[in-house]
Amino acid sequence: QLLYEAARLAFRNGAGPFRSLGKISFRPRAYQLVPLIMALRQDQVRLLIADDVGVGKTIEALLIAREMLERRLIERFAIVCPPHLCEQWQDEIRTKLDIDAVIIRSNTQARLDREIQGDTSVFEYYRFQIISIDYIKSDTRKELFVLQAPELVIVDEAHTATQAVGIASTQQQRHALLLRLSEKKQQHLVLLTATPHSGKPEEFQSLLKLLKPEYATLDLGTASESQRKAIAKHFIQRKRGDVLQWLGDDHPFPQRDAIEKRYQLSPAYAAWFDQLLAFARGMVQNQTGSKHQQRVRYWTALAMLRASISSPAAGAAVLTTRINTLSITADNDLLTSDDMLNPVGDNDSFLDSDSEPTELADQTDWDERQKRQLRELRTSIVNLGTPVHDTKLTELAQQVNTLVAEGFNPVIFCRYILTAHYVGQHLPALLKPAVLRGTEWAVVTSEEPDDVRRQRITTLSGANKRILIATDCLSEGINLQDAFSAVIHYDLPWNPNRIEQREGRVDRFGQPADVVKTCLLYSNSDIDAIVLEVLIRKVREIRKTTGIHVAFPADSQSIIDTITRSLLTSTSQRIRGGEQLELFSDFPDALTQRDTISRDLQAAADREARTRSLFAQHTITNKDIEADLTAVDEALGDPAAVEQFVTTVLRDIWNMQVTVVDLATHRYRINGSVPAAIAQLLKYDDGMHISFASPTPRGATYIGRNHPAVEQLCQLVLAHTIERGPYRAARAAVIRTAAVTSRTIVGML
Repeated sequence: QLLYEAARLAFRNGAGPFRSLGKISFRPRAYQLVPLIMALRQDQVRLLIADDVGVGKTIEALLIAREMLERRLIERFAIVCPPHLCEQWQDEIRTKLDIDAVIIRSNTQARLDREIQGDTSVFEYYRFQIISIDYIKSDTRKELFVLQAPELVIVDEAHTATQAVGIASTQQQRHALLLRLSEKKQQHLVLLTATPHSGKPEEFQSLLKLLKPEYATLDLGTASESQRKAIAKHFIQRKRGDVLQWLGDDHPFPQRDAIEKRYQLSPAYAAWFDQLLAFARGMVQNQTGSKHQQRVRYWTALAMLRASISSPAAGAAVLTTRINTLSITADNDLLTSDDMLNPVGDNDSFLDSDSEPTELADQTDWDERQKRQLRELRTSIVNLGTPVHDTKLTELAQQVNTLVAEGFNPVIFCRYILTAHYVGQHLPALLKPAVLRGTEWAVVTSEEPDDVRRQRITTLSGANKRILIATDCLSEGINLQDAFSAVIHYDLPWNPNRIEQREGRVDRFGQPADVVKTCLLYSNSDIDAIVLEVLIRKVREIRKTTGIHVAFPADSQSIIDTITRSLLTSTSQRIRGGEQLELFSDFPDALTQRDTISRDLQAAADREARTRSLFAQHTITNKDIEADLTAVDEALGDPAAVEQFVTTVLRDIWNMQVTVVDLATHRYRINGSVPAAIAQLLKYDDGMHISFASPTPRGATYIGRNHPAVEQLCQLVLAHTIERGPYRAARAAVIRTAAVTSRTIVGML
């Protein structure tokens, strides 16, 4: 049996419907092969894979790349992604495909150039590339990359490269790069995004245009059946509910348990906030100066309110900056049109990660009376930055105490860098001794380079109990499911799409926990109450009842603009929300917006329901794909065969030197002296844990069919069996069976 398994598992070149399955280190789920089948049906691959957050778009893209390599359809491929995702892609390609890809960006370009002989560029020389989209979007590099790009280009987080009127120049440059790439007739292009449609038709159509030029004006709502069937060949969008129908009871997704926690501002903090609101209203109601200056005053007032709700540290910082601001003239237009659209962040494309409140409106005129008021406000809020007065912080501590005591490891998302550091400074002192004991924590923001952030997370992941405090620099693209199982929103995002992105970091394919918990903190201020009721609750309600996350159907900033302008121009002095009806009677614009948004969201949900059957590609059935996978398993070996082979070899062949201890289902501890060749490939330490299950339990090393150690074990067993070495398997066996009626001898030459 060992000899047979060694020969079977040593095969790397598979035939049948999928040639790549012998060269990947995981056993894909049947639904993850659907994009591959769609790609193989196209001469020029153009795919938009818009599966839900956490379904496995990375695996689906890597399957396409590996299969196209094995079929000799391509010789090279490139991953184009935001810079902070480069190392993650490099790790995924190395562990899942056993391919070493180079990262091309500003801090690696010079070293890579030195490794190349002659004048060949990095884009032409390296077969497998991971490229920062912000590095190649500039005009100086864009054309060279387009000219020399690998045959297959996979674009991650493609929604950050859409095109629409009024968006930031950074996003326009990204879109121009992809548009030039899509114009190459033989270019294979795969786009990945969990949020293809932000509610803005122009942006969505700019993505479709990358698939085919004629899709630039296509409206899915009014498209004909033939048009919808045509685009369905290039566009796949599956929600988690679609995937669960494929998997039945065997699915790798946790249950999401979401709660909301309302905290009361302390009397001192509420009184201070009353004073700040009065000051902000005075700014907004000042109608002097140009329209530009009036709008700057409005956004400045809103930034002060929002930062002060976030934390005393952020509030003090924004007030300090306002005090130190120099005067400007009416003609000094220092804010661009892009900034004016969204100066406090939370845009749909998530290009802003950690924007600080102090970045806004440093150009505002202040008189001495206003500066004196600001100084008094700043002094007061600095004194409020303690757990005695900061009930938001104490509510957070209560939630963290509960989660950690129940065995969860939370990620706490903050809007501002200063807030994240403030939480990191004060939270440990509020934790219960039993919770604090053995718990480690880290603060991760965009202040540090990507590699430092990754190292912090990796180090923290090794702790028995852990708490991660982060800003939205980690809310997109980063995989946190291996080490964390809960999300706390310390600050309310003003775009509900960001909530899904944050929670999708831990609630995704590969999460080993059965349940993921999320908690949304909000205050009794009118600002939080309006944002929660108008922007967030309806989206969460639809997701809970239908399993569908509906992208917010409009620009949240324009909605917040309408609502908060009403709040700031109101004569009411009440800022702490009472009953919901009372709140909306005080601010009728908020009620109007809530009803409008509710109707738009319901319409979007209905549209999703109507188009699901088309873009979920239900014409490709689970039964057919699973039959193919089963046939491949029988020929090349499935994960169960790998597990039996590896553990049997270690136990039976090296039984005097190695012990293998069962720990749990598909998980083992290895002790003893492992042969050097195997130890090096395993990165072996005495007592190491290995697992044959995916998702892999924390602290264990995954051993898949394509793991180099498995291949080395196969070769060792085969060679030693033929040469009669010390690590040999049997070359003959006696089998007693009722399947034959007389003694039969079978020989193999």
